[in-house]
Amino acid sequence: MTSSPQTPPARIPGYDGGPFRHQPELLDERLFWLVHLHLGDTRDLEARALLSRLLGGDTWPVFTVPLASDHHLYVVYRALEGEAGIDYLVHHPDWDAAETLAQDDGHFMGPGLSWAELTAAADNCLPGGSTTDPHARLLLLLPAFGDDAVPDDAVDRLTAALRARTRVEEPGRLAATLLEHQGQWGATRWTTAEGGYLVNDGGYSFRNPANRFAWPTARLAQVATALTP
Repeated sequence: MTSSPQTPPARIPGYDGGPFRHQPELLDERLFWLVHLHLGDTRDLEARALLSRLLGGDTWPVFTVPLASDHHLYVVYRALEGEAGIDYLVHHPDWDAAETLAQDDGHFMGPGLSWAELTAAADNCLPGGSTTDPHARLLLLLPAFGDDAVPDDAVDRLTAALRARTRVEEPGRLAATLLEHQGQWGATRWTTAEGGYLVNDGGYSFRNPANRFAWPTARLAQVATALTP
């Protein structure tokens, strides 16, 4: 179930774009999930029309998942001509700028979430976002996830979400496939850094301190704290 309509942020600090448009009603549409998870046939006229509307309009669709201690995750459909894609951002009011966890586009970056972080965000039941439904939240954030150590019950968890929201045939088989391939970057190993926060070894991840484009140590710790289950 989606939340009651909310006003989207007029701006996301440090993130250029917009104007934003909050569209929680899309989370109740099967076709949206097929497009969001790249499950639809791109030759399908309805799927193409929806994708064009999401990424080719004058406003940028945005979905919100609240986290503990006033942090928020934003999923933004970047409707920028020639550079369209989906950005996954995390922000706290005390931060000068939001941080990009992942980018789902032709120049992808990520992963931004471990399995434990993904399910914690899906299950926290905090109000004020686009939806409180764990199935919808799980699928909304799934493209930002990458983890080579998913638990044994992960397939069942993802199967339930796919069955509830997409009505695809053989959701269990699809769940196993999604967990095996894990987006554009594949499975990534997560470890605990010396400061006690999670980092990964992904070659395209902002949360890999070995990458030249990784966030500073303090921000790595802050983001990990925001996402701590």
